[in-house]
This record gives sequence, C-alpha cells and structure tokens, in this order.
Amino acid sequence: MFSIRNDPLSRVVSLVGRDRDRVFAAEDRLRATRGSIQDFRGASTKRKGSFVDGVPGMDVLRGVYTLTQINHVTIDSLIFRLHSNATVILLVTFSIAITTRQYVGNPIECMHTRDIPEDVLNTYCWIHSTYTVIDAFVKKQGSQVAYPGVDNSQAAGNKNSIKQVKYYQWVAFMLFFQAILFYTPRWLWKSWEGGKIRALMLDLDIGICAENEKRMKKQLMIDYLLENFTYHNWWAYKYYFCEVLALINVIGQMFLMNRFFDGAFLSFGIRVLEFMDSDQEDRIDPIIQVFPKMTKCTFYKYGVSGEVERHDAICILPLNVVNEKIYVFLWFWFILLAMLTLLTIVYRIIIILSPRMRMYLLRMRYRLMKKEDIDLIVRQSKMGDWFLFYMLGENVDSVIFRDVIHELARKLRGHHLDFPRGFKNDMQEP
Repeated sequence: MFSIRNDPLSRVVSLVGRDRDRVFAAEDRLRATRGSIQDFRGASTKRKGSFVDGVPGMDVLRGVYTLTQINHVTIDSLIFRLHSNATVILLVTFSIAITTRQYVGNPIECMHTRDIPEDVLNTYCWIHSTYTVIDAFVKKQGSQVAYPGVDNSQAAGNKNSIKQVKYYQWVAFMLFFQAILFYTPRWLWKSWEGGKIRALMLDLDIGICAENEKRMKKQLMIDYLLENFTYHNWWAYKYYFCEVLALINVIGQMFLMNRFFDGAFLSFGIRVLEFMDSDQEDRIDPIIQVFPKMTKCTFYKYGVSGEVERHDAICILPLNVVNEKIYVFLWFWFILLAMLTLLTIVYRIIIILSPRMRMYLLRMRYRLMKKEDIDLIVRQSKMGDWFLFYMLGENVDSVIFRDVIHELARKLRGHHLDFPRGFKNDMQEP
C-alpha cells in the first residue's frame, strides 16, 4: 500500500482521480434513462467504446484532449523556452544536416595525380586536415593567386603564415554537444519543479466543467496555497538560478566556438557587417577566411627510389558552404539570446527587490482580478508565492483563477480565523 501525506498537495494528487469519478457518475445519471448507477469502475468500463444516442463516450473525448494538452503546461518564461526548445531544435537540425551532407556526396574533393589514388588522397586530407596561406587572402584573385588563401606555402617560409583548417570533421559533433548544453538548464528546472504546476492545475485550464468538480478543485488549490503560504521562495530561486545558468551557457558557448575556430568567432559577425559596408575593391571576405571553400593539403609518399616525395594538392570543401551559413546565423542568434536573457535577469532582480513591481505586474497581466485582492496577496506573500501565482495564472482558466485569488484574499482578510502555518499578517519582503 502507498502512504499518502495529509497535506493539501498530497490531497490534490490523491483526490484528482476521485473527483473525476464523481463527474463521470453525474454524466451517467443525466444520460441514463433506466436503472441505478453502479460504482465508477463498473460505469467507466461500460462507457469504453460505447455510444449514447449515437454520440461517443465522454471518456474518449477526454482521452483525446489529454493527449493533445500533455505538453501545454507552462512552467517557465518565453525567453527560457528560446534556449531550451527553439535553440535545441535548431542545433540538432543543423547537426543532422551536416551529418547527412557528409554521407551524401563527398565532403572533400582533392585534385590528385595518377600516382596517388583519389580515395586515398581525399581520406588523408579529410582526416589530417588542410590549410590555407594567410598572406594569400590579401592578394588579388586571378592574377596573384588562384583563390584567396591558396598560394605557394614553401615560398611563404614563415610557419605563422600557415593556418590549419581542421574543424570541419567535428562540426556535427560540436553542434549536438551544444544542443545538450542548451537543454541542461531546462532539465534541471523540470527536475526541481517536480510537476507542482501540473498537480495544482487539476485540469482547470478549461473553464467548461461541472460546477461540483470546479468547486472542489478550486477549494483544493486554495487549501494548498493557504497552508504553504510564504514557503515557495527556494522553489522560485531554483528557477531563477536556471535562467542565470542559461545566460552563462550562451555566453560560454560564444567563447567555446571562438576556441573551436581558433579565435575567429567572437568578432565574426562584426567583421561580416563591416565587410558588407566596405568598398568592393578593398574588402576581404571574413567568411572565406574562417570557412574557406578551397584549401591546400600536403601528402608525403615514397618514390620509386625510396626517397620521400612531397605532393601538394588543392582541395575543395563543399561542406563549408553549409557551415558558413549555419555559423553566421548562430552568431547573431547567440547575441540576441544573450541580450534577451540579460534583460530577463535584470527584470528578475527588480521583481525580487520590489514588491510594488510584483503588484503592478499582476495587475497588468490579470485584469479580471480586483486591485485590492492583488495588493493584499502581494503584501502578505513572498516573492516565491508571487512566482507561483504568476505560473498558475499562465495555465489556469482566467475566470477560475480570478475566483481562486478572490477567495484566497477573502480568507487572508479574515483576521479572526486561525491562520495556517506559514501565514504572516505583515508586509513580506523577499
């Protein structure tokens, strides 16, 4: 047997099935024209797959609705979902696209001689990386060099003028690793949130239900809010920590990408914008410098006499056509995410420090509520309670939530009542 604690949240979880039984029994009494109603288990069994007057059973409709609404519980902010949902989907999609491109066609094509098999040279240059000559980017294409970055490497002499291009075989793995990092704050918050919002909702996101059911669920919610008044600060702070973690993650990933591209990513987007505004004759394309489409590869092999022979090959990297577009987009996307998340953190700090701001936000967001009810609840509650009220308002039907807040405020005004534990009748600070 399972033991159930005698507190409102436990009653919410344990009674949610029983109140549904009562609703189904009421529906059966209205539809039935003969006989008495059996217990809920027998009635629900009889309802499965049955039709009453040509209409499918209500349990089928409820099942379909539950399936369609299973992921529609809001437990975080829109900016946080941009990190955990939108960005993760983008990064996984990019990773799959790059992986597919590697196996559809050749990711690298190198010009070879008859002495070296094509597959051997392509595989060698893919595994051991290619390189570009830095000085060749400033030379004129067609007269001084064949292509920007491709020149006589032996004539360059200085090893510092050679830039290795070795990231392309790791791009798909890196994008997938980034997706995992972006989802980590969401995973932490889902673990810490523990399904509290879903349990307290009690399927009240739709206001069309039996009055008895609605009244019982509202009372359960009010009981929980009263008994656990002022006890939600740590719960809210855990979410705020996840938002800070999301900001640290997106900034850290900018530096991670900068390291991945040998220091060329942090200023990449700025240089792209400067390139677009500069004169066509004098400008140097930064995209070609970071994502060259043509590179060089040096292959050594033994000759006929046993001497080591050097072969310089020119390689085409068609994969970089895709890579450059992905990372140009990601640079601007990461900058946008960082700015929006930073503003969100500032917003959270203001909320924590200012009870008046919490009042104002509830008034603006939930206009159906009475001003005096909101003011009383915010004055008596702490910041964590405000956050719970706000999340419940995002998920529960607006009329039902208005009634819950009104009843909660009415009970808080009843000074003659024995206040439950956690309740304090003075101004609460965070």
